[in-house]
Amino acid sequence: MLTQKIQNELENLKWQSSSSLDSSYLKSTYCGELREAAGEEEAEYFGAPKAGPGMWASLVRIIEPIQGNTLHTIRLEQNEAAFSICLVKFANQADPSQQFLLIGTVRDYHLSPRQVDKGIIYTYKVNSDCNNLEYVHKTEVEDIPTSMYPYNGRILIGIGKLLRIYDLGKKKLLRKCENKLLHIPNLIVDIKARGQRIFVSDVQESVFFIRYKRQENQLIIYMDDTHQRWVTTSCMLDYDTVSLADKFGNISIVRMGQDVSDDVDEDPTGNKALWDRGLLNGASQKAEIIANFHIGETVNSLEKATLIPGGSESLVYTNFKWICWCPRTIHVERRSRTVYESGNAHAIGTPSVMWSGSPLFQISFYKCWFRCDLQLVYNLNVIDGDLCEQFNMVDAAKQKSISEDLDKNAE
Repeated sequence: MLTQKIQNELENLKWQSSSSLDSSYLKSTYCGELREAAGEEEAEYFGAPKAGPGMWASLVRIIEPIQGNTLHTIRLEQNEAAFSICLVKFANQADPSQQFLLIGTVRDYHLSPRQVDKGIIYTYKVNSDCNNLEYVHKTEVEDIPTSMYPYNGRILIGIGKLLRIYDLGKKKLLRKCENKLLHIPNLIVDIKARGQRIFVSDVQESVFFIRYKRQENQLIIYMDDTHQRWVTTSCMLDYDTVSLADKFGNISIVRMGQDVSDDVDEDPTGNKALWDRGLLNGASQKAEIIANFHIGETVNSLEKATLIPGGSESLVYTNFKWICWCPRTIHVERRSRTVYESGNAHAIGTPSVMWSGSPLFQISFYKCWFRCDLQLVYNLNVIDGDLCEQFNMVDAAKQKSISEDLDKNAE
């Protein structure tokens, strides 16, 4: 039945095309009539109608993870897009264990060029069983609340290029602090914090190390990265180290030098001159690049986890293909590390080695941009275990040649 109607529509389109109708009218008419002709059994092939520019719909859902049942649902207003969500405990409450759910949304959002009507931060109270939400209030802001993170009984919120600290009030969230002098260049996409240090990721300018001075109630940018990274997500590895993932399929690890840490915790000048001598519109200190590896897929999430009880920690990531990869920290001698790295180099130069990655993709995106910096190659302090496993697939003569170059025995 549907096939016959489609053929009839095509015949009508041929007749209409001879009547000098414009292509946009033909396209809209054809799609509309096909949608009307489709029955319930064909609806899955057409799907829901596409929303126009600035049209959004979002909802909040509480799911029981074991059975997958929906416990509670909150539908947001029309044309509101939810961008961030965070579970936080506020220290100014009578019950410090009470949990609140904050949801950052934006109204009438246009992607390109980026335009917003206003941002809204909804505050909900979570019940003791974590199966229901009670509306508390909402707070209007001037830009997109793109990221949130709990911080010492308060909450850090990235609103556009501004980083703010909010506390819970009776009618709305109370703004306690803001980086007024030194802004993030473009757009805050991720926030992580530990102690008094805050790691803020920009959509284009990598990560910024920020220090919160409680006595002065100031947020001070004291360190940044030396390279541009289009960051998608980040993960704190320790008090000085953060791992970054970008849109071009790279995972990088940057660290603050030990000689800088003492200067940051205590300013010997007494007048914050340590942070005022920025060079080239940047921070006064620069982070060190510890490791860099090219994945080839845009990473959505990064998490440090122990997959086996009692095992070592791994850095787990997921991407658009729902693939998990677990780079693990290993401790090897310098000579063994040289052998592994040399083996990777031999494998890349061996045409007979069949592996998933192309040698062109194994050269990092950053080496293409920053040709003068030869340190930023794909295997900077990273050993590709998958590539080393391909040694067994090489013929015996090539294995012997590689082993002789590495001064090792192939057996």
